[in-house]
This record gives sequence, C-alpha cells and structure tokens, in this order.
Amino acid sequence: MTVYIDPPQWPGHGRFWSHLVSDVSFEELHAFAASIGCPPRAFERDHYDVPESRYEDAVRAGARQIGSKELVRRITEAGLRRPKGRPAPGPG
Repeated sequence: MTVYIDPPQWPGHGRFWSHLVSDVSFEELHAFAASIGCPPRAFERDHYDVPESRYEDAVRAGARQIGSKELVRRITEAGLRRPKGRPAPGPG
C-alpha cells in the first residue's frame, strides 16, 4: 500500500490542508483514510483533504511525503486524477 500526502499549504476555513492520494486505487485510498480517521466527507473527487493538525498522523501511519506537483503527476499517470466536472466514486 502506498499513499501520498503533500505539505499542508492549502488555506481554507481558517487553517491549512494537505491532500492525501493513492496512485493504486480509490479503494486503497478510502481504506487508508478510514484507518486514520478521515471522515468520508473529506473526500473530494480524487483526494482527501487532511487538516494540518492531522498531517503527522497520516505520515506516522505510512503516508509518503511528496510535493504537490509530484502528487498530481503520480495520480495523473495512474489514471486516478479527477478534475472538476468528472467526479470519482465516493467511499464505500
């Protein structure tokens, strides 16, 4: 299992966020996210939004730290990138 997380640099709702992705499958991503307590509502098209306060939890659980551009490159090459207007199936 390999999931990736970018640095918490995306502002929103008064804090900073990371993106959690898989370059294997959405099933892998949903399973990992559930294992670290990400609620299903945190899933957006092709990633989970992870608040800065939970970043280290994700890394300790096994998420690999990579830059944002590398994260997008990996999910695009894996065929898992879902731009707006092309939603991915939700968890479960």
